[in-house]
Amino acid sequence: MKYLDSLSPLSGKRIAIHVKPAAERALRAGHPWLFAEAIRQQSHEGQPGDLAVVFDSKRRFLAIGLYDPHSPIRIKVLQHHQPAVIDSDWFTNRLQAAADIRQPLLTQQTNGFRLVHGENDGLPGLIIDRYADVLAIKLYTAAWLPHLHHVITGLQAVQPFDRLVLRISRNIETITSQHGLYDGCILMGDELHTPVIFQENGLNFAADVVHGHKTGFFFDQRENRARVRTLSAGRRVLDVFAYSGGFSVYAAAGGAASVMSLDASAPALEAAQANFALNPNHTQHKILVGDAFECLEQLRADSQTFDMVIVDPPSFAKSATEIRQALAAYTRLTRLALHVLEPGGIFVMASCSSRVTADDFSNTVAQTAAGIGRPLAKVAQTSHALDHPIGFPEGEYLKCIFATAP
Repeated sequence: MKYLDSLSPLSGKRIAIHVKPAAERALRAGHPWLFAEAIRQQSHEGQPGDLAVVFDSKRRFLAIGLYDPHSPIRIKVLQHHQPAVIDSDWFTNRLQAAADIRQPLLTQQTNGFRLVHGENDGLPGLIIDRYADVLAIKLYTAAWLPHLHHVITGLQAVQPFDRLVLRISRNIETITSQHGLYDGCILMGDELHTPVIFQENGLNFAADVVHGHKTGFFFDQRENRARVRTLSAGRRVLDVFAYSGGFSVYAAAGGAASVMSLDASAPALEAAQANFALNPNHTQHKILVGDAFECLEQLRADSQTFDMVIVDPPSFAKSATEIRQALAAYTRLTRLALHVLEPGGIFVMASCSSRVTADDFSNTVAQTAAGIGRPLAKVAQTSHALDHPIGFPEGEYLKCIFATAP
């Protein structure tokens, strides 16, 4: 672990924190974040990753977490209510609990999934994805740096691996670079020069875990992809915002007559082509590079229609101020998608923004469809898969609607 040798050890002196009443109530309820403005009193300034102990108004233990002076979320809470020694054993136990939740996936011809889902698995700001024998750790806070040795020790006990890749969020790249760490560096194992092949529900996929978006693949839609597989037989399918072709490959595996993958990224669609090649099928696959909104308009102008249209856009609302424009985007996408959907066709629409509630999303899609004379008959509305548990309100983000339209 040559890259970790330069990391500074913990100071050893815990920070004592006293908070305002509203924050105390939130922590009692198990919320994993403590914001800077909620701190009423602090014993001393700390470095990223120092352990901070939060006390209630009667000076009783309330929580312990990782201190991050560079983030408005000043403390990422590791444990509530009961004091604990945060060491290798503690991390190993927490990682084992996360692995136990994912155990059913191992019986489903699946060796690619999210092993740790940050706050929702009690490890805020830390993502760990498994790609067969490769693990990718993504850090969203520099507070994890002094604890990486403990995390890796726990991983070796819970989920053995051949390689360990470090992915770093842009907001902490400056800090991590001071320790010689960079996005995509190999912490353990040999260098990676090709994508990693993994299985999901018996289908093969390749992921660039070193340079790919996030950690290389989106595992959260696995169950929705599986549902598409059961509905696609004989259909002409359009996969909008296809990225590396997850939904497209599943549609082909389900017996789709043809699949068109649409995305603004040519490299992503090259990866989709490669994923198709990993899974022998007889489905015709076309790719279309371009802006989703513009391409949907052009497909309609060209009188091209499909029996199934899947729309899985990126997050349109990263802050509360963007909710209105996100709903406007969902409105426009719904309208455009239904314009190219055959009568009786299947419409699949997803949202991955926690800022947009499931009700607001569902109502927006339904009202838009009804407004253009294509009222939806909802088949299902899904939420999170088991490897993306919901541990607190802000942790709920994924919504997906399956419906038919006349």
